[in-house]
Parts: sequence; C-alpha cells; structure tokens
Amino acid sequence: MKTVRVVAAVIKAVNKQGNPVIYATQRGYGEFKDGWEFPGGKIEAGETPQEALKREIMEELDTEISVGPLIDTIEYEYPTFHLSMDCFWAEVVSGNLILKEHEAAKWLTREELNSVEWLPADVALIDKIAESLSK
Repeated sequence: MKTVRVVAAVIKAVNKQGNPVIYATQRGYGEFKDGWEFPGGKIEAGETPQEALKREIMEELDTEISVGPLIDTIEYEYPTFHLSMDCFWAEVVSGNLILKEHEAAKWLTREELNSVEWLPADVALIDKIAESLSK
C-alpha cells in the first residue's frame, strides 16, 4: 500500500475573550470533501517537514506561519493508502488566513474541538490538543 507523507499545522491563537483557539479548515475538494482538518499538505522532495508546512500554508491560506514543536506523527490506514502525518504547533506571523482551497474555516476553543466532523486521521490529535489547551 502506498504511503503518503504530509504535514499539518495546528495554528494556535488567543480569541477576544483571552481563550486559546485552534484553526480548523473544511476541505473543498477531493475524496474527503467537507471533512474538517488541520491545514497542510504533502512534503516535496528535498523539503524538511517544517519547510513543507510553511510552503503549504502560504499556498493554501496566503499566510506566513512560524512552526513550533512537533505534537505527534499520526499513522493512519485509509482504504487506499497509508497516511503518515507530522503535526506541528504553529502561529501566524503575517497574513489573514485567506481560504484558497478550503470551503470554510473556524477558530475553535477547547470546548468546541468536537463540534466539527474531523477527518479520521485528524481525530487522533484532538485529545492531545484539548489537553494542551487546558494547561
């Protein structure tokens, strides 16, 4: 089975109420259209995961991010491929998170993390993210 290596950004900010929030995007195309995910994409030849993540966020959201620590590497078996996804904390450096490929996006508080229909591979991260946001 083919392995697809990707990166995902868990973009963190603070809302007007002073609570930490996480940026979630809804896919606008492909097999997993309408599912919610953390933005990112495939790692190209010669790129580090961090370089790939910065490039993908610029391409998809017209935004520059700083890439923080690795949260986890998710290994997930979809019916037609194996996904290996490096997930990093990230913060916006400049830009306004303009949706170029996604159909919707939301900033979610810890309590709202389960309010969207996450793609199967992304579900594995939710508990870790919630735990981190409660600190």
